[in-house]
Amino acid sequence: MNRLQRSLKHSLATRVILSTVLLSLSVVSLVGSALYSRLADGIYATSLNSSLAESRYTFFNAEYQVLASQSLSVDERKKALAEFVVSTSTQGINEERREVIFVRTPTLITPINSYEMSSNIIKVSSIPADLRKQVQKSPKPQHAYALARYNNGTVVDSLFVGQRINIPTGGRYEVYIVFSLKSQSVTLDLIKNSLLITGIILVLLIGLITWLVVRQVVRPVREAARIANQFTRGDFSQRMQVVSTDEMATLANSYNEMALSIEQQITRLENLSRVQQRFVSDVSHELRTPLTTLRMASEVIHNQRNSFDPLVARSSELLVAQLDRFEGLLEDLLEVSRFDAEVAVLEPVEFDVISLIKRCAADFEVASNIATPEIQVNSDQAVISINADIRRVERIMRNLLSNALDHAEGKKVVVNVIATDSEVGIGVRDYGSGLDESALIRVFDRFWRADPSRARVRGGTGLGLSIALEDARLHNGELDAWGRPGQGAHFVLTLPRKAGELIDSRPIKVIPKDFHQEVFYQ
Repeated sequence: MNRLQRSLKHSLATRVILSTVLLSLSVVSLVGSALYSRLADGIYATSLNSSLAESRYTFFNAEYQVLASQSLSVDERKKALAEFVVSTSTQGINEERREVIFVRTPTLITPINSYEMSSNIIKVSSIPADLRKQVQKSPKPQHAYALARYNNGTVVDSLFVGQRINIPTGGRYEVYIVFSLKSQSVTLDLIKNSLLITGIILVLLIGLITWLVVRQVVRPVREAARIANQFTRGDFSQRMQVVSTDEMATLANSYNEMALSIEQQITRLENLSRVQQRFVSDVSHELRTPLTTLRMASEVIHNQRNSFDPLVARSSELLVAQLDRFEGLLEDLLEVSRFDAEVAVLEPVEFDVISLIKRCAADFEVASNIATPEIQVNSDQAVISINADIRRVERIMRNLLSNALDHAEGKKVVVNVIATDSEVGIGVRDYGSGLDESALIRVFDRFWRADPSRARVRGGTGLGLSIALEDARLHNGELDAWGRPGQGAHFVLTLPRKAGELIDSRPIKVIPKDFHQEVFYQ
């Protein structure tokens, strides 16, 4: 049963064949039932008409025997009627027997002589009570279908035809002729069995034909699915076979052309990606030598700035600041090239994540030359130890804090830390300008900025959040973002307690708890 359910769930051919067989079975059953009903009605109608015609002749003959026996004695009359019953009920070898019953109609006065008799030891009680009432009321022959029961225990489907008759010195009697329907039943059983066998064979043939047709249609689809699966595994050389000129051949040709186009596009993109990665890596490395020279020269100038004109001294400070930004950009580009080349590796160690966060926050407060918003760190535990790459986790926190400070607009930044047995959640919440919902899908894109026109007081390279996401996923962690215009933003970092393990839940929800309160007060 489970195998059938799996086949129905995953196999289009099985569903089509099963549906076709069930529908065919329903149609064949309805048509077979209707045909059997019409044939049965026709057979019984023919038998009824023939039996009624014979009954009329028999009743006429019975009345004639009664009239002819008026001058006879009672015993002679009984003998004549008995001979009539025997001669009427006896048929040829190839014909079914028919029985004759004489039964007295109940009256208040019991006659002296009784002429009740029946052929072939058939029971008088077999006559339907309703038929007797109809016969007693109507002078015309009446009929009904019922089971004829014999003294030897035999039961046969039969047709009862009756008519009343008057017998001299005997009173009113009813004459019933019982026609056996055994031959009709045998014929109907043969028809029913034939229809049943024919229906089963027809359904099986329909199922076989459907299977052959569906196989011709589904086989190219399965082949296309197999080739598509090979495409996902990196094998772009697979193609569908074209062996005809029909619609399936057109589909195969179109699919092969699409596959060739995709292969060419992927090849071009791979080549372009390799060129870009090589270019970024080469440029980053090549720029380090002149950058080192510029750094040394700028430091010499910067150390002597007090002896310079104020304008020249300020220029030396700007030179050092921009060289710092340039060096940061090179570091980011080198890290991006490592991620693209899939050569970034973890160096996990045990450390206290609370101390790391507080140290990063303190560094921002000390390094800033302008008023820095308050960074508040909240945690239920004073120490939370994790096994991770401390350099990458620190870089994630610095990127998140830097991003929050850039957009805080002078308001505080709150860092919440919650740890479970297997995960650590770190939420960085600011209450500044916020993010539009449409921007959330691009916030981790490289070189993307929420507000390109914003003055870059603290602005970085535009790679920070992208690198932070890569660092988090390198730990099998995740970085989620939430924001609303005017209500700030919330970035949630979820890391496993041990690097490389999977995270089972999010200790901190990306939608902050104070979001609904803010909406309520607005």
